[in-house]
Amino acid sequence: MNQNYLKKLGLSLTISAALVGASSIANAQGRHGRGDERSQENQQQRDQRQQQRQQEKDNRRQSDQQQRQAAQQQSQQQRQNDQQQRWEQRRQQQQQQQQNTAAERQQRWEQQRQNNERQRQDQVRQSQQQQQQRWEQQRQNNERQRQDQVRQSQQQQQQRWEQQRQNDERQRQDQVRQWQRQQSQQQQEVQRRQQSDRDRNWNNDRRDNNRDNNNWRQNRNWQQEQQQRADRYRQDWDRRQNFLNQRQRLLEQQRRFNQLRYQQRYVEQLRRDQLRLQQWRYNDYGPYNYRYNRGGSYYETNQYGAQMLQRAINDGYEEGFYAGQADRQDGYGFNPEDAYGYQDASYGYDSYYVDLGDYQYYFREGFTRGYEDGYYSRSQYGRYSNGTYSILGTILDQILNLQSLN
Repeated sequence: MNQNYLKKLGLSLTISAALVGASSIANAQGRHGRGDERSQENQQQRDQRQQQRQQEKDNRRQSDQQQRQAAQQQSQQQRQNDQQQRWEQRRQQQQQQQQNTAAERQQRWEQQRQNNERQRQDQVRQSQQQQQQRWEQQRQNNERQRQDQVRQSQQQQQQRWEQQRQNDERQRQDQVRQWQRQQSQQQQEVQRRQQSDRDRNWNNDRRDNNRDNNNWRQNRNWQQEQQQRADRYRQDWDRRQNFLNQRQRLLEQQRRFNQLRYQQRYVEQLRRDQLRLQQWRYNDYGPYNYRYNRGGSYYETNQYGAQMLQRAINDGYEEGFYAGQADRQDGYGFNPEDAYGYQDASYGYDSYYVDLGDYQYYFREGFTRGYEDGYYSRSQYGRYSNGTYSILGTILDQILNLQSLN
């Protein structure tokens, strides 16, 4: 629209210039002839003014037309803009409505999904609870059945143990009675030997001139006593073997494995003693020159027998220490008399110059003190040196109270 306006304005200026030029030419011609020329000039001026007015009118009309066209175009453009704006608003409103509708649908779908999810979880939870209840009920049933089976098995095991214990107790009582009978026989033998010793001493006092003959008979009696002691010890070994097998089964049932290992170690030492005693030969270690007091009575022996009694106390202490230590490790109660080493009390015995009953008595004296130190993990009665446990010398002297007859 602005370009058309400029074109029309340029055309008007061109016409005006042409008119001005024509006017100048007419003026020049009028100077040559002022008559007609002036008239023509006036006429031309009037025509020119008329043309100018017409031109101005055309220009105004054209300008108005252009302004109206511009206004129309502007109005049309405004209407188009308004229409575009209203369309954009409607589009935005529709889009907003669509978005709102989609959001509402999404919200309803999400809510429905959540409801479905909650229902599904409730169903799963309910199913799991039911399954858990069934499992728990089944587990409880299985546990009750297992407990019933365990209880029944324990009752049967307890009955077997009780029956075995009663059998073991009867056998132990039989063995104790047999041992008591043997002890009684040994005590009678000791009394007989003491009476024989007293008779021998009495005879020695009355018949000093026959001392060589008496010494020969005395040596002969000693040799017979040693042989009898060795025979009794070998015979007693079979009885102790039967008792050992029964006790091993009992320890296994009680799960006292440390005490069982101690017992196996002790028995292995007894077997080595048996191999040594199989090579037994009588040796004369001289006359009785020591005495010891046991139970208010004095007994006599020689130097070898005195050393054996001292060794019995020391060996008893060491074996008792290991036995007490084993019971402590097994969590078993304090009971030294229950240990096999205490009941046997023959480890280290070789039947020379000391009766088995005397040896066992002093072995057990050392054993009970060693058991107490081992059970309470202390050294009240003994000490540890060079890989062995031994009883204190003062304690040994108090127990044995050995006296020299020379």
